[in-house]
Amino acid sequence: MNKDLLLELINALTILPGVGKKSAQRMALYLLDKNKDGARILANTLADAVDNIQRCSSCRMLTSNEVCSVCDDNSRDDLSICVVENPSDVLAIESTGGYRGKYFVLMGRLSPIDGIGPEDIGIDDLLKLIESKSVKEIILATSSTVEGDATAIYIKDHVKTAKVSRISYGIPIGGELEYVDGTTIARAIEGRIEVNVD
Repeated sequence: MNKDLLLELINALTILPGVGKKSAQRMALYLLDKNKDGARILANTLADAVDNIQRCSSCRMLTSNEVCSVCDDNSRDDLSICVVENPSDVLAIESTGGYRGKYFVLMGRLSPIDGIGPEDIGIDDLLKLIESKSVKEIILATSSTVEGDATAIYIKDHVKTAKVSRISYGIPIGGELEYVDGTTIARAIEGRIEVNVD
């Protein structure tokens, strides 16, 4: 019996987060019927990425080189490391243009229930990096979940030679208080800063 490549493609596309059967069908039909050149570019780029992208040997970000572009950039501050959970967090912070230090990507967060301990997310590597580079500041940018907070606390308790700070969580710009959840409001109040009246 011949295999149905259209159905295989649709099923393959459903592995993407947020893509259900209907969305996968639309994507597959668009690529095969309306944009075959784009489909070839996508297929070749994806195959190339799968074969050549690995973790940066320094910060663990995904890269096609031994060292990622951030770690390779000598204009960035080597003495400041922002600790994040995932590569997508690096991309989000980089898109702001507001941070000029280096990163360390945990590739997860502590979760004893799921059997994820410090050794599973590279905390030992982070601590060695801090010591070997004489890092002055660690910025913890883990998520504001129970696991993210536990990860931040664990790292803070094990860093002995650097200042440790945690990113603030609060009200988004343009946000109305009545639409913001209670935890976010509480964190915003807790993380308040003094307003100088001169």
